[in-house]
Amino acid sequence: MSFTEQPVRSPDTRNPRVMTRRAWWLLGLNLLIPGSAQVLAGSRRLGRFGLAATLVLWVLVVIVVVLVLAARGLFLTIATTPVVLGLLVAVAVFYAVLWTVLTLDTLRLVRLVRVAPNVRGVVAALGVLSLVIAVGGAGAVAANSVAALGVVNIFRPGASEPPIDGRYNILLLGGDAGEDRLGLRPDSITVASIEAATGKATLFGIPRNMEQVPFSEGSPLWNDFPNGYTCGVECLISYLYTYGEENPDLYPDAEAEGSSPGIEAMRDAVEGVTGLEIPYYVLIDMEGFAQLIDALGGVEIDVPYDVPIGSNTYDDGRPAPAIGVISAGLQRMDGQTALWYARSRYNTTDYERMARQRQVQEAILQQMDPATVLLQFQGIAAASTQVVRTDIPQTMLGYFVDLGAKTKDLPIDKIDFVPPLIEEEADPDFDLIRSTVEAALVPYTPAPTESPAG
Repeated sequence: MSFTEQPVRSPDTRNPRVMTRRAWWLLGLNLLIPGSAQVLAGSRRLGRFGLAATLVLWVLVVIVVVLVLAARGLFLTIATTPVVLGLLVAVAVFYAVLWTVLTLDTLRLVRLVRVAPNVRGVVAALGVLSLVIAVGGAGAVAANSVAALGVVNIFRPGASEPPIDGRYNILLLGGDAGEDRLGLRPDSITVASIEAATGKATLFGIPRNMEQVPFSEGSPLWNDFPNGYTCGVECLISYLYTYGEENPDLYPDAEAEGSSPGIEAMRDAVEGVTGLEIPYYVLIDMEGFAQLIDALGGVEIDVPYDVPIGSNTYDDGRPAPAIGVISAGLQRMDGQTALWYARSRYNTTDYERMARQRQVQEAILQQMDPATVLLQFQGIAAASTQVVRTDIPQTMLGYFVDLGAKTKDLPIDKIDFVPPLIEEEADPDFDLIRSTVEAALVPYTPAPTESPAG
């Protein structure tokens, strides 16, 4: 008599061969279609509930796959809202509990003592493995959703906004709160201008020591500096962050809008330099971003020349030796090494430091591929919440993630306002800077052999 003719619900418990085959079937069905084992051999009420829950899960998975393939931006916008992430945590916990109950009940139904002695260990191991897979998977979803909630909370509440002249302009600030400084000071100042239609990005680098920065008449700084920030080396563009923080009355609504007086002062300055309207900023703590690189598993950087590590002088002004060196060539850097590479001032210029910081930024962008982010998500999320501050609305997070995927597939144009383009940071040609910006931001057209990002 074949196995299919044997009653699964009321088997011949005296026959180890029948009970073993029955055990394989029940464990397999529980793993593939949770609830089906109970319908066949246990509590039909529990089984029907498990099957219904499984069917709902399959429908949800199909909906997600369709949205990812057909409307990725919409999916990301929905999936990155706090409400949906909270629901996802609850759903994952529900399925973890349900699958635990169903798997343990299936192991009871198997009647392990009636299975052939030589396979009891294998059957028990398979049952435990199926429990680990089901509960572990649901637990991972719940943990990642909780981590994602932390990332989403970096972004401020607010409505989505359309691009300006077809572009999203974002001020990227690398904050340096080193021990030799009072408070934070932007050590890296970049504007990322991203074409909304294609994701094509252009980066404009501004030296932190730029002087005579102008402001528009609408800026609160116009009243204090109608002729620009012109007081020599005591009025570098990076010092405006401190000036804004020391004069919070200039920007009374900054904190409520997810910013700060110092950031708003920097935004006004960069808008005056470039002639661009910049609705968003991202501030990255240079001290903390080493954690982000470590979470990524390090970054690969092609070092063009040996870079000494250290400062030129001790605190008392005496010359100091280098404490190490990053050798030329392709290097796999951990977070601390990458931080030194980006910040080291030993026998170098600010322009060289700008170039190195740009290398690190691009390396991080290139390594932010979906596989790495998925595998290291919780570490990346934990690091991000500690090092990133922004006023980008939560409702635009999904859209920018989708746009960033397009950006990653296209070459990034980079223009630094340093020699030979801009010869004097003490007396910059702002008309040349603005005309350069305007000329660079033309609509992107793929080359004949290049496919547009999709």
